[in-house]
Amino acid sequence: MKQAKVRLYVDHPLAEGQTVSLSREQAHYLFGVMRLKDGGLVALFNGRDGEFPARIIESGKRAGVLECLAQSRPLHMPPDLWLCFAPIKKARTDFIVEKAAEMGAAVIQPMQTEFTNSERIRRDRLQAHAIEAAEQCGGTYVPEVADLMRMDRLLDAWPDDRQIMFCDESLVGAAETLSAASGHRWAIFIGPEGGFSDAERKRLSAMDIAHPVSLGPRILRADTAAVAAMTLWQQALGDWA
Repeated sequence: MKQAKVRLYVDHPLAEGQTVSLSREQAHYLFGVMRLKDGGLVALFNGRDGEFPARIIESGKRAGVLECLAQSRPLHMPPDLWLCFAPIKKARTDFIVEKAAEMGAAVIQPMQTEFTNSERIRRDRLQAHAIEAAEQCGGTYVPEVADLMRMDRLLDAWPDDRQIMFCDESLVGAAETLSAASGHRWAIFIGPEGGFSDAERKRLSAMDIAHPVSLGPRILRADTAAVAAMTLWQQALGDWA
C-alpha cells in the first residue's frame, strides 16, 4: 500500500473503519496547502490509539472526511520524564517546547523561578507547537504542556518518587553526572537566563531525590541547555539505548 506522506494529529477516536471529520484549518492544510485529493492517504494519530493511515473520501476548502484503514503503528509512550523550564523569549520558548516533544518528554511544565523574566505564557499556543513537533518527528504521543507554575509551589507538591535532574550552572567544569542515578520517574529542571537563585539551588540540593548535573565547561543558553540536558538524560536513563 502507498505510504502516507503527511501526518496529522486529530482529537478523535481512531480505529479501522472509523471516519474522521476535519476542521476548517485541517481541511485547508491538507487540500489547500498540501494539495491532497480524494483517494489520497494521510497518517492520523491522536496520542492514544496509535497511528492509522486514512483515505480521503471527501475534500473541500472548509471541510473533509477521512476513513481509517488498518493500524500502521501502535502507541509508543515516551519515558516518564517531565521537562520543567523557566520561559524565556517567545521564539526560544517555542523552540524548547518543540525539542522537548521531539526528544521524548511526557510532560512539559513551564515554571516561574525567581529570575524568570517572562511571567505569562499562552499554554494553548505552546500545546499547538508540541502537536506540530509530534507530527513532524513521527511520534504517536503528544506531551501535555501544563500551565505556568511557580517553582516553589511546584516543589511543595513534588511526589517523593520522582527524581530531579537539575542543571546547575555553578558546576561549570565539574564532572557531575547521572552515573549513580536510577529510577523510572524523572524530571529535568532548567533555570532562566540568570540561572537558579541561591535559595532555589539550596532547596534543590537539600532534596535527596535531586541530582545536580553539569552541562559542560561553558554556561549554556536556556534553550541550548534544555536540548543538552535531555540528550544527557536520554543517553543515561532514557529510551535511546
